[in-house]
Amino acid sequence: MLVLFCLPLVAAGWGLAGGFSGGDAAVATPAEGVFYGSLASSSVGGLTLLDPLAALQVAAASRDLAPVLAVGVLPVLVAYGLVRGRAFCGWVCPVNLLGEAADWLRLRLGIEVRERAVPRHAKLGVAVAVVALAALVGVPVFETFNPVGAVNRGLLFGAFAGAWTLVAVLLCDLFWSRRAWCRALCPMGGLYEALGRAGQVNVAIDHGACVQCDRCKAVCLADPAILEPALAGEDVIVRAGDCLACGACVDACPADALRFRLGRPRRPAVPVGQPAAPCPAAVPAPPDAGRPSAAAPGSTD
Repeated sequence: MLVLFCLPLVAAGWGLAGGFSGGDAAVATPAEGVFYGSLASSSVGGLTLLDPLAALQVAAASRDLAPVLAVGVLPVLVAYGLVRGRAFCGWVCPVNLLGEAADWLRLRLGIEVRERAVPRHAKLGVAVAVVALAALVGVPVFETFNPVGAVNRGLLFGAFAGAWTLVAVLLCDLFWSRRAWCRALCPMGGLYEALGRAGQVNVAIDHGACVQCDRCKAVCLADPAILEPALAGEDVIVRAGDCLACGACVDACPADALRFRLGRPRRPAVPVGQPAAPCPAAVPAPPDAGRPSAAAPGSTD
């Protein structure tokens, strides 16, 4: 994804990080191509695409939901809503890419960190707080220290606002807690978590093949807790909106018990692998049932 965003600049003869490599020769303007922009704002074939959280902050700060914001946000919400909201975090967000580099470096250096019990749903509250703060001060404050923008806009345009936040996130990953920012604190992750509850690309489990080795939980980038209902037989897919659809658990499973599937089947009424509750036993009818009763002696009938 980083290469994709760099291509328009490089193909037009420009440099990265705000540089220009065209010399005195005339070069094309990158914005004239089919695709151009950053994760905050892009143009694809003339269609404007906007970061939903940034657009919400602008709307809250200006107290006006301009039609251009709604038009730019809608395709993004529909696309990630159909796939899975946090697929953005797993496949597009450059902070996740650097987080994977931090994981590799920690392993190489032999650094061990604890899994801190930071509530993973806290990022939903952070997202609401970010929008509320923008409305309060009249400025989209988070965009001034957004670590996603620090990588994306810095690489493309040389705008490194938020670089200190990015450094703090990476240091936290290395020495304090693995993926604390992405799992629990990132407001963009909070917004996409809410959207991910409707995603149609889900990790499904074959309970008959699962050997309960927990390797999937060891590599989960979102939070190992999201796998527990499926592993316990309470569900047939990983249903939590936190899931990044990154495929790490699918790759790690030695029994091929995990795979991607389309659709969101209903949660089973009875945990998979457990027998259903037996039906109440039928009460046998008395031998004389259905027969007319004999008249009592002395009866006038």
